[in-house]
Amino acid sequence: MVKKFKSIICIGMYGKVGFIAVGNEPFLTSYNGQFQSYVIPAMANLQQSLVRANLAGYIKLVVPCNADAYEGNVPSQGAFRPELTQIMTQLVSFLNSNGSPFVVNIYPFLSLYGNSEFPQDYAFFEGTTHPVIDGANTYTNAFDGNYDTLIAALSKMGYGQMPIVIGEVGWPTDGAVGANLTAAEVFNQGLIKHVLSNKGTPLRPAVPPMDVYLFSLLDEGAKSTLPGNFERHWGIFSFDGQAKYALDLGLGNKKLKNAKNVQYLPARWCIANPNRDLSEVANHMKLACNVADCTTLNYGGSCNEIGAKGNVSYAFNSYYQLQMQNEKSCNFDGLGMVTFLDPSVGDCRFLVGVTDTSASFRPYQ
Repeated sequence: MVKKFKSIICIGMYGKVGFIAVGNEPFLTSYNGQFQSYVIPAMANLQQSLVRANLAGYIKLVVPCNADAYEGNVPSQGAFRPELTQIMTQLVSFLNSNGSPFVVNIYPFLSLYGNSEFPQDYAFFEGTTHPVIDGANTYTNAFDGNYDTLIAALSKMGYGQMPIVIGEVGWPTDGAVGANLTAAEVFNQGLIKHVLSNKGTPLRPAVPPMDVYLFSLLDEGAKSTLPGNFERHWGIFSFDGQAKYALDLGLGNKKLKNAKNVQYLPARWCIANPNRDLSEVANHMKLACNVADCTTLNYGGSCNEIGAKGNVSYAFNSYYQLQMQNEKSCNFDGLGMVTFLDPSVGDCRFLVGVTDTSASFRPYQ
């Protein structure tokens, strides 16, 4: 283990390594506690290795937690879930002893997605007609409310001043109602402006989070869609390294830059053959979508309204591009055909893949 940690020193030549995450959201309610007993022993072992490698002063261990680890009707009533009291007491004590922050992932989008009665404007930073009144404090956005709920939970354990890092926060651009380019731009830009203002929150005025990490850099076309089809569309950049929308990071004139010299495959697409009966196409669509990404076809997606034949074409093309435009991959027993006319419709973009020389931006990887 120590030998492996030594390699981190080499990594440091190319970038800064400040934290090592031990698991990711191990206390999710859906896990039913199956990982709880492993967290503290794993951290203890890793901490010993960091100490022996003389890296403990530079690299801190953290456990990114989902926001469902704590609860409260209003922020000031925040407390960790009862079944997590023991493990959280141990975890927070460990973090404090080793100078590590508490890392939490906050997703206002998930609150909106999972609750039809959740006020939409409360998910953003533009002001709301549905503020949360908590005694003398007023909350106008879900991020601050969630953040202060965590602070209240930590305070009840005696760690109200513990540094907090936002490990993940963002907004998806496709795959569900409310997941679109406009909403993502408004949310992320509002978040950046809010954090850089150093305004803080009612329970921590003028003290912003220690660090905030936007999720995510690129779309992940092979990611599990169990939580929802939006899971593959959190990227600020599309699969080919192109910025989806403008985003001012507060770095002066520095703006998002598109990947350069991306080597695309030839401009051709696989679509449903208009001269063939598509009544038996279901199994072929299933095959294509089991391998490629068809999440934009679902309700709320950018390609949800292109019609039955359009759905077939989109599925066929997604598979075709993933197979690097292999001629046989557009056959589908004669139901598919190659076209040189872009079949994209409105906001529904039919992708063209990239070559192996652009592997870092290969679709669905």
